[in-house]
Amino acid sequence: MLWGTAGVVALGFLVALEVAARRCGLPGPISNQVGELIFPPKSGFLLYASLALMMVVLTWRQRFIAMGAALGIDVVFLVVRWAADVKVTGGHPFGNGALWVMVGCAVIAVTRRTGEERVLLLKGVGLGLLLVAGRKAGDIWLIITSKTRPMVLDQYVATADHALGEPSWLAGRVITATGSIGFNFLDIVYGQLAVAAVVVALYQLRNVAAERRFPGHHLVRTFLVIGLLGPAIYMIFPVVGPVFAYGTGAEHWASVSLWSPTPPSEQWAVGDLWPITPSPIKIPHHMPFDEITPRNCMPSLHTAWATVIFIHSRNSPRVLRFAGTFWLIATLTATLGFGYHYGVDLIAGVVFACTIEAALRSLDRGWDRSGIQLVAYGTTVFAALLLSYRYLPLQMAEHPWVSGPLLVLAMASVVYGFARNAAPGEPRTAPEREPEPQPELI
Repeated sequence: MLWGTAGVVALGFLVALEVAARRCGLPGPISNQVGELIFPPKSGFLLYASLALMMVVLTWRQRFIAMGAALGIDVVFLVVRWAADVKVTGGHPFGNGALWVMVGCAVIAVTRRTGEERVLLLKGVGLGLLLVAGRKAGDIWLIITSKTRPMVLDQYVATADHALGEPSWLAGRVITATGSIGFNFLDIVYGQLAVAAVVVALYQLRNVAAERRFPGHHLVRTFLVIGLLGPAIYMIFPVVGPVFAYGTGAEHWASVSLWSPTPPSEQWAVGDLWPITPSPIKIPHHMPFDEITPRNCMPSLHTAWATVIFIHSRNSPRVLRFAGTFWLIATLTATLGFGYHYGVDLIAGVVFACTIEAALRSLDRGWDRSGIQLVAYGTTVFAALLLSYRYLPLQMAEHPWVSGPLLVLAMASVVYGFARNAAPGEPRTAPEREPEPQPELI
């Protein structure tokens, strides 16, 4: 019942986004996903990561068959495109095979499976497809924010960021000093965050095939909920980021543009200030901005996702713990150093992540007093942060030695409450049961 309800809600949400995108004159997440069955996919690595996530419900023999089929289909697509002299632009030359295999497994589940085996295989397919659909839905959300929010609040956030010493300006100068090597390295880390999440999730779901059921809570759930709720905050608090509001943004546009190769015009920026010249401290105002730059700064979802990856990797082997720590540090560095976020965005992102993770853990283990208090407190702190950024930015900038530590203390209090009450650890596993015969995939 729970999985069925979640599926209906997810499908309804995707249909709503499809309609909204069509009204903006753009293809929606469903049509984009269907198109990747034939056309070069924009998310090649993510499609194979989603396939790996789906394969947690298969036996090892079935996994080898599925992966071999995906690679074989991709080879066929490569040969056909080469023979037809089709240029692959704006996408990856691989990934179609992974999507075809996931769709094929869904068909097999409906036509050749019954009972629990059908449900389990459909859950695996749904989990894999949902990860890709979440990425597509997020892209459409960003487009909608740029089309429907002509005014942005960057002046308010930039002024409030003086309370932290404008870390984006400092990190931007550091990344610039490292040259192309540092930039390209962090760009890879920043762009493949979902793949890192799948690696941790695969460890958490490693026993699904043997136990024939999913754990009550795992990383993918939190990842998807963050991606669902975060863009709604973008609609309330639209911010484009320092590289666009206080710079030209041209050198970074290729790595963030999802629908247009044309960088925003300099006429929209306050000035060419980032990352050399600090932003001025003055009374902030709403400022108009173009209709192509996403308003995706408040809160920083990359920070939120990296935070939950760090949390879920704590009870993993040492290499995954190290990877989770590395990905968190590298993501924070990239979000600031690329000029995509202000420092106060990152604080809001950490609070946002801990609150959602605490809510999902409480939902899994049962709501108790400590869980309710923690979620209520995290929600209150998050709302207080947004209100202070909007209505007290000048006071925060004028008294940085008071407001800065208070911001950090507010974030630290939520993190401490989560660490004490939510007890980050490996997801709860189902009780052991007698193994059942494993049907072959084909």
